[in-house]
Amino acid sequence: MILLDDNTPTLIAAAAAQKPDTIVPKDEFGQMVHTQDSISNAIKDSLRNMDVSDLKAVVTGENTILRDGLRELTQLTVQFVPKLLVAILILWIGFKLVKMLKRVIMRGLDRRNAEPSLKSFLGSLTDVLLKAMIIIMAMDVIGIKATSFIALLGAMGLAVGMALQGTLQNFAGGVIILLMKPFKVDDYIECGSYKGYIKEIRIFHTIMRPFNGRTIIIPNSELATKSLINHTKEPKIRLDVVASVAYGTDLRKAKEVLWDVIKAEPLISWDPKKPSVAVSNLGDSSVDITLWLWTKVEDYWTVWEHIREDIYIAFNNAGVEIPFPQVTVHNATESAPIHMEPREGVKRPDVVAGEAMGTGA
Repeated sequence: MILLDDNTPTLIAAAAAQKPDTIVPKDEFGQMVHTQDSISNAIKDSLRNMDVSDLKAVVTGENTILRDGLRELTQLTVQFVPKLLVAILILWIGFKLVKMLKRVIMRGLDRRNAEPSLKSFLGSLTDVLLKAMIIIMAMDVIGIKATSFIALLGAMGLAVGMALQGTLQNFAGGVIILLMKPFKVDDYIECGSYKGYIKEIRIFHTIMRPFNGRTIIIPNSELATKSLINHTKEPKIRLDVVASVAYGTDLRKAKEVLWDVIKAEPLISWDPKKPSVAVSNLGDSSVDITLWLWTKVEDYWTVWEHIREDIYIAFNNAGVEIPFPQVTVHNATESAPIHMEPREGVKRPDVVAGEAMGTGA
């Protein structure tokens, strides 16, 4: 950097030379131009004007600014260290308690035969939430105010909850299903238009497979909030079979044939109730006889297939007529027209006695 005495072109030329103590020829005013290094001059001036007593005061401790700073640092250390030790103690004890509580929760889920996926998820969720609470307590002890931090987390949780409303409903439904167990894997259920066997229960959805080999993925919120039928909840299930006979059939004979079919089927159970056979409906062209049969859940579809075939063969061999829809057609002939009988009229007078048309009483 160059210090100049004037802004004349001659002085500017001297500055461009960048040489200290350079003498430039006289300008138009007859002045001599000198250039000097301003940095060197500034350092020289600082050393010339420095007071040695200030440096001595800093070294001997007579400077109050440094002494007050050290005192404040000492007080801050004395106050902070105990709080830090208490916070560390809270973290250590709290994490131990979280571990114990998590173990108790996992044992409770094991006693309820909860699904492995649910146990893992709830264990991780409990661990994270409780540890977060302990860390917030430790921060508060140290002096770090966590209110704004908690408010921020609450706002973020609200925003995420509103954005993932449907997903959270499915998650809640999955937790309810896995805890309450309205159905389990391999159960045959019916919910609305869905029918099939449960193959897998996940946190957000359930996988069902019907008889046609397809895969149905149902949101857990729908299964947890709507009515459903679990056909395999109990060890035994009732099978209702309708056998129709023609009008005019000997019902006693038809029932005897049906009882022979029931006794010949070994998969039909007589417990908790014995089978029943009774007329259930008088249809347009048939008399319906219903069979109420009990069987094990695993034998349901086998009996469902066998019993109808056995009934048809038994009716055919016994000569019992199985009806089919019939329409009776009558050949109508031309009939004579219908004449209405004449009726005798009642003669009424035109003027009632004592009154005249258009006159008052």
